[in-house]
Amino acid sequence: MRTCESLRRSLSAGECDQILASLYALDGADSSLAAARARALRVVEEFQAAFSPADDTAAALFSGPGRTEIGGNHTDHQHGRVLCGSVDLDMISCAAPNGLNVIRIISEGYPALEVELDQLLPRPEERNTSAALVRGVAAKIQELGYKVGGFDAWATSSVLSGSGLSSSAAYEVLVGNILNHFFCEGALTPIQIAKIGQYAENVYFGKPCGLMDQMGSSVGGAVAIDFADPAAPVVRKVDYDFSKSGHALCIVDTGSCHADLTDDYAEITQEMGAVAAHFGKQVLRDVPEEQFRAEIPSLRVRCGDRAVLRALHFYDDDRRAVEEADALEAGDFERFLALVNASGISSSLHLQNTWSIADPKQQAIPLALAVGRELLDGTGAIRVHGGGFAGTIQAFVPVEKLTAFKSGMEKLLGPGMCHILHIRPQGGCVILA
Repeated sequence: MRTCESLRRSLSAGECDQILASLYALDGADSSLAAARARALRVVEEFQAAFSPADDTAAALFSGPGRTEIGGNHTDHQHGRVLCGSVDLDMISCAAPNGLNVIRIISEGYPALEVELDQLLPRPEERNTSAALVRGVAAKIQELGYKVGGFDAWATSSVLSGSGLSSSAAYEVLVGNILNHFFCEGALTPIQIAKIGQYAENVYFGKPCGLMDQMGSSVGGAVAIDFADPAAPVVRKVDYDFSKSGHALCIVDTGSCHADLTDDYAEITQEMGAVAAHFGKQVLRDVPEEQFRAEIPSLRVRCGDRAVLRALHFYDDDRRAVEEADALEAGDFERFLALVNASGISSSLHLQNTWSIADPKQQAIPLALAVGRELLDGTGAIRVHGGGFAGTIQAFVPVEKLTAFKSGMEKLLGPGMCHILHIRPQGGCVILA
């Protein structure tokens, strides 16, 4: 058991340097390690200042990372396959049990949050709020047979807002790990914590998301997931060290807004669902590809050409996600890059989620992809990132072209819009306890 003071001493003495270097892909420079150590120390100090815990209160330091989609664009909601990974941007928190029946969280830059645990049913007034996520995570853990209790936490986040890196999943995974550590004796697995987070987001927050975001954040590293049975997804950690690929992962913010895109996202699932319904099924995963292709002439009439194209994308990208994971495990990074590029072309031409027909003058993603492709000049890979229509793109950039790529993208989009990230090997975790 560590108190806040022993956490501070251990961090200051460098006892946590190895895990910090692993979590944040540090290059070994004293300055980068010192910055990570200072951030962790500040979290502990802010927790002490905010909550004034007793000197003997057990405390711990936690991390919930953001995630990036690597392969399988819009395949999960059709019970397909994806490839995702946790990144070195995270939410970090110092937390401790408070002996009360309330969870109190202060997230830097946001109002303080209090969630009483005496009644854990969903509350309509909390929908679309952080309180709903906290209540939902606690409710599901209690439903699994654990006695949850109150805790205090102070948290800060480096997960980019609106970047498609899923700050909500990072938050759910962070809260899940805190409750798991203090009240479940660490019995919950990363996969269970991911499912708990999805439940909170679906039932309490009110967002019908798939499980990819939470799984990518919770499990860590590159993760291949098969959603044939969403209640029991098959999860495979992919054994590949991205730091040895000679490429950097860039997430580029195009500056376009996600607002008012609900209909665009919904139409993808509706149109894929309409194609599946033609065969008496609910999702495309249950429709054999050869049957779909044989019926394309009829589907054009019944569902429309765009629905057919989007179904084509599903089958191709579902297959590519598996091939990408296999290429990585075989150490064939050039094959992996070719598949990422193919996925990007399919998203643009078949899935058609790079711009919204509601505002055709706004085509920031296609423009950024065009400029990025010119900067890469036949190397690396580039694609839309996440849901699409607005937001971010993803690129794997050769390290020798990284400076020029970042400069070129920020000349187009503005300073600070190209973020250099790393796939980190560890998902949600206890950093120090």
